[in-house]
Amino acid sequence: MMPSVFIYFLAGGVVTTAIVLLEESGSRLLSGLATLMPVFTLIAYFFIGESRGGMALGDHAKLVLVGTLVAWIPYMLVIIWLAPHVSTYEAVGAGLAVFLVLAVVFLLLTQYYGWFQ
Repeated sequence: MMPSVFIYFLAGGVVTTAIVLLEESGSRLLSGLATLMPVFTLIAYFFIGESRGGMALGDHAKLVLVGTLVAWIPYMLVIIWLAPHVSTYEAVGAGLAVFLVLAVVFLLLTQYYGWFQ
């Protein structure tokens, strides 16, 4: 198991580095495509599917889909709204704060009510 964890860790770092380099070089199409690629979800799903099976993977995908609507979209909207008016760090920080609050509330609710189990 340990060698595969290392490979997945490296793959995530390589993809993240590639996204930044593509954006800096002006390759907006490729950097956008790479950014939209669900790299961390993809890597995690290989682990979940292999260790817990297809039913667990399907339930987790449902959780992530709804969680995306609840937390990711507001995160992006905050950044879109703030970025032209404040520093990059403030816009991303505020977006991350909104994301974390909404994600934690959503996950607590899913745990309490037994959704996506």
